[in-house]
Amino acid sequence: MKEDKIADEGLDTVAEVSGASTWHIIIKRFRRNQASLVGLSILGFFFILALISFLDEFLYTYNLPTIFAFGPNDIFAGGASSFEPPSNKHIFGTDNVGRDIFVRIIYGARISITVGFLAVLVSLSVGTFFGLLAGYFGGIIDSMISIVLEILLAFPAILLALAILVILGNNLQNAMLAVGVVYIPYYARIVRGQTFVERELTYIEAAKVLGAKTPRILSKHILPNVLGVLVIYTTLGIGTAILEVAALSFLGLGALPPTAEWGSMIGDGRKYFASGPHLVFFPGMAILLTVISFNLVGDGLREALDPRFKR
Repeated sequence: MKEDKIADEGLDTVAEVSGASTWHIIIKRFRRNQASLVGLSILGFFFILALISFLDEFLYTYNLPTIFAFGPNDIFAGGASSFEPPSNKHIFGTDNVGRDIFVRIIYGARISITVGFLAVLVSLSVGTFFGLLAGYFGGIIDSMISIVLEILLAFPAILLALAILVILGNNLQNAMLAVGVVYIPYYARIVRGQTFVERELTYIEAAKVLGAKTPRILSKHILPNVLGVLVIYTTLGIGTAILEVAALSFLGLGALPPTAEWGSMIGDGRKYFASGPHLVFFPGMAILLTVISFNLVGDGLREALDPRFKR
């Protein structure tokens, strides 16, 4: 009867009413969003591909039997010719020098996902640090940090990333760092706004009265209460970072040849689109599916972590 009443009233779950753990409630809410589950499944598939590429490279390094018959940079792999269409031997066909596109996309999954995570890690860590300082102390500290953030936000993201690459040099690591720097202001502003709200609450005043120092208040009290919002934006940000790094590689400013990276694969393949559209289609679909999946998972987390959101 109690469960029927809960269902009729549209409450979240029995677990919420019965005092179940917070994580159990969050998982229950997340599982209701079918689109997010689809996105999570696709992401899981790409993570498996990335792990397979790591394993294949490990086996190759130690002269053990590899998973794939061809390496990502093997020219005319297995006697293949250029621009071969998809076939049983080469599932996604071959590129302009006979490299297997399927293997290159699998190796590209490792690069794109790793670079996306690392770029967001840079943005998240630096942005959170300065956002906490600006939001908690306010005054001149907030003004100084905000001025720097506004200057960074005045530039379009891709142009700022290009400017950073001109200074640092052209390679995949610098492209990752450039994207990470570009999105620092976004995370800083999110944390700053949340910290402004949290610092005025009673529990912060109680912590001060009990003698808690500023570093402990920031790390043990305020930061845990802004993590929910950060998790959502981080998930969405990874997809954006993957797209930005792919765009830089497409322009020839990220991954250098012959690295199997999705953006550079599209950049190389666009010159041969008329004779081999599959050179662009398959890496483009890999980017599309990955970015959409991260966005779907981010939407699901938003619904799961925000108790005010009711479907």
